[in-house]
Amino acid sequence: MKKLQLEILGLSSSQSQSGSFALILGEKHGNRRLPIIIGMFEAQSIAIQIEKINPNRPLTHDLFKSFAEQVHVTVLEVLISDLKEGVFYSKIVCSDGATTFDLDSRPSDAIAIGLRFGVPIYTVESVMSEAGIILSDLDDAADADDEDDDTDEDDGGEETTAKPAAEPRDPSGQVSAEELSKMLAQALEREDYEKAAKIRDELNKRNGNKE
Repeated sequence: MKKLQLEILGLSSSQSQSGSFALILGEKHGNRRLPIIIGMFEAQSIAIQIEKINPNRPLTHDLFKSFAEQVHVTVLEVLISDLKEGVFYSKIVCSDGATTFDLDSRPSDAIAIGLRFGVPIYTVESVMSEAGIILSDLDDAADADDEDDDTDEDDGGEETTAKPAAEPRDPSGQVSAEELSKMLAQALEREDYEKAAKIRDELNKRNGNKE
């Protein structure tokens, strides 16, 4: 079974499902993209790990990592293994040092855990062939959205045309860096990690550290 390595390219609010997010995975050595719709909690868990934000209390995926470490189990990789009737299936490949075993999981949970262990994410050709989108198709869809969408409101676009989230409007350039830092601390205290990530992006942008 040939595996294709993936990387996370973007995470944005779903245009067609309220309260959901579109996670965009890209073929590391190719031009296909794999969009997966995930829930808000899983999206926040993935976002705070990408943004290197330390929550005040451990999330469920942090708890999984702590438990695994206590029983001397490590995660080797994440595999998005199948697609049935529009639903993705995945496995978390683990090892206790003597035995390698798989845990069935939703892709969102598997990726959130995989990020915490710093392991690669893979899929198989059959999944990518069925659900993958060629990069040029995404560009065409993005251009169409830019022409048709006069605001940042939901335009009812297709799930598979999800784009990375736009830069936050609030905080804006009119807010001082000191005030942004206070807002970041307040967001972390409220455990509003989505807002915290946006504020962190704005601070990094001003400091010249944004990629």
